[in-house]
Amino acid sequence: MAETNSAQAPEVGTQGEKKSEWQTIKSILAASSGNLVEWFDFYIYSFFSVYFADQFFVEGSQAISLMQAAGVFFIGFLMRPIGGYIFGRAADRIGRKNSMLVSILLMCAGSLCLAILPTADSVGALAPILLLIVRMIQGLAVGGEYGATATYMSEVATEGKRGFYSSFQYVTLIGGQLLASFLAVIMTHTLGTEQIEAGWWRLPFVIGAVAALVSLWLRRGLTETTNEETRNNKNSGSFREVLRHPRAFFVVLGITSVGSLVFYVFTTYMQKYLLLTNEGTPGETTFNKGTIADLMTVCLLIFVVMQPIAGKISDKIGRKTNMLIFVIGMIILPIPMLSLIGSAKSLLVAGILVVITMAFISMYTSISGIVKAEMFPAHIRGIGVGFTYAIGNAIFGGSAEYVALWFGNAGIGAWFGVYVVIIAVVGLVAVLFMHDNRKHSTIDNAGSSAYQRIDS
Repeated sequence: MAETNSAQAPEVGTQGEKKSEWQTIKSILAASSGNLVEWFDFYIYSFFSVYFADQFFVEGSQAISLMQAAGVFFIGFLMRPIGGYIFGRAADRIGRKNSMLVSILLMCAGSLCLAILPTADSVGALAPILLLIVRMIQGLAVGGEYGATATYMSEVATEGKRGFYSSFQYVTLIGGQLLASFLAVIMTHTLGTEQIEAGWWRLPFVIGAVAALVSLWLRRGLTETTNEETRNNKNSGSFREVLRHPRAFFVVLGITSVGSLVFYVFTTYMQKYLLLTNEGTPGETTFNKGTIADLMTVCLLIFVVMQPIAGKISDKIGRKTNMLIFVIGMIILPIPMLSLIGSAKSLLVAGILVVITMAFISMYTSISGIVKAEMFPAHIRGIGVGFTYAIGNAIFGGSAEYVALWFGNAGIGAWFGVYVVIIAVVGLVAVLFMHDNRKHSTIDNAGSSAYQRIDS
């Protein structure tokens, strides 16, 4: 059955206005700046917790302190679905712009709190509790950032170029991780471990808070992409309403599951994988923590460049074709690639293999936001994209490293590739249920899209 008229309001611009290309570029830059800052703020904890973990968790060995700090990081990860729900609902009911403003403001507050957080020397057992609360706040913020930003960037982008412009969400997402890594490298070489542990570890969180304020200022000038009629729809921001679009919901969940899994496997986990698979071969390889870190930094930089290229390709061949290339690649490549990368005796060879795999993954990451936004009508697009993505991301992305290490510790590491392929097959089924965005986008063809509501 067709959507109600309130769900078919103009999808792009305010009051149906046609924006210039330069206005679009400014909107994309302002929106993506917050995405960059939020991911920078979220990941500096991961890079600098090694310096302050034992200042908050004083009981036990250093290894236990690091594990506890990692546990707090994971709790922040688990908060993403809650953030996806809250801010996705807000994006539909009060507007994309307001949702993004509150999200970046919350991340700013979280970073500032981390910068001034008292340690166990000052407040004893209260220190880790406060740390946990602050990380939960940041988890909410970054969980809410994805849906609101993906939806806004998809709607504000120029028709026919939505894939290209939307790709900058992952450009800035990966960029935030890279900037956090670069800052850690710079501070390590200029200040040294002792000075960082003595209190300089707080500086990155101050930088993150200031950067968030700059992004807040940039986002204030954004033009809202929803209208009053859409926001006042009685079903606006309702997850129950999302479930009345089961095809869109399950397709988004399926492609997010495989997309998040392989993204974390071939980015964050790959550094540990290269190190673990080359243990016990001293003198036979140049692999060590430093060289592997350098290699993965180069790979991530190349991965960033791939995003707008793959996004532009999707504008030509269609989002479904992009996704088919991705999932078929993830069915064919993981088992042989993990084997070849693990047995590689040259960093260059390992790096080439990682980049080849990343090229296929970029066919998903570049259009991760737009491919989901085009499946939901405007009044539930924020929650449909944000919350559904966060569920798949938390379950499969958040557990990627743990599952991989579990297989390795159990002595069946080769079977991890099989696990990835199984999830990729699920993703293939989801992609087969996709419609061609060139005919069925709820943004460009809201009235004729095949992603229709099922009345109960």
